[in-house]
Amino acid sequence: MPEPKVRKIATIVEEVFHEGGPVSETPLKRGAVMAVIENPFAGRYEPEIAGFMKDLEPLGLEMARKLIDILGGDAGDIQAYGKGAIVGQGGELEHGALWHVPGGYAMREALGDAKAIVPSTKKVGGPGTRLDVPVTHINASYVRSHFDAMEVGVSDAPRANEIVLCLVMTTGARIHARVGGLKAEDIKGEDGLR
Repeated sequence: MPEPKVRKIATIVEEVFHEGGPVSETPLKRGAVMAVIENPFAGRYEPEIAGFMKDLEPLGLEMARKLIDILGGDAGDIQAYGKGAIVGQGGELEHGALWHVPGGYAMREALGDAKAIVPSTKKVGGPGTRLDVPVTHINASYVRSHFDAMEVGVSDAPRANEIVLCLVMTTGARIHARVGGLKAEDIKGEDGLR
C-alpha cells in the first residue's frame, strides 16, 4: 500500500476552567490532532483495504506524540482518550474504520501501558463536517467521571478524496464531575473496564 499523503495537520487545545461552578485550580486540558490525508480508495470499491492500516501506524504515532506535546509534554498527565475519522464523500464509512487499529495502537504506544479500549466514531461528510469524538479513561472504560467527547473538524476537509484522521486526549475528568460511579483512584486495571 502507498504511504499516507498528508495535506495538512491541525491541532486544537481547550483549557476548561469551569462549567458554571467554582473555578478549578488546575484546568482540564482537552486536545485534538487531525491529519487530512488522501483516501487511496476514493471513487471506487476496493475489496482489500486492510493493508493500509499498517501504513497508517507511523502517522498515528507521530500524531499521538504531537498531541502529548501540545497538552504539556508529559504522557503521565494524560488520563483519557478517543479517536475518530471523517471520510470524504468519494469514500465509504469502512475507510474510516481503517483508523481503529493504527489510532488506538499509536496512543497506547505513546502513553505506555494504557489498558482501556480507545473509543471511536466515524462518519462520511464534506468539508467542514464536525465529529464528536468520544473519550473514556485510558485504563478503565467504566470510570464515569471521564466519559466525555470533543467536537472536532477542519474547515476545508475532508474533500471528496480525503479522510480526516483524529486523536483526542484529555488531562482529567470533566470539570465538576459528580455523578458517582467508579472513581479513577479505585481502578484495579485488570481488564481495561474496571
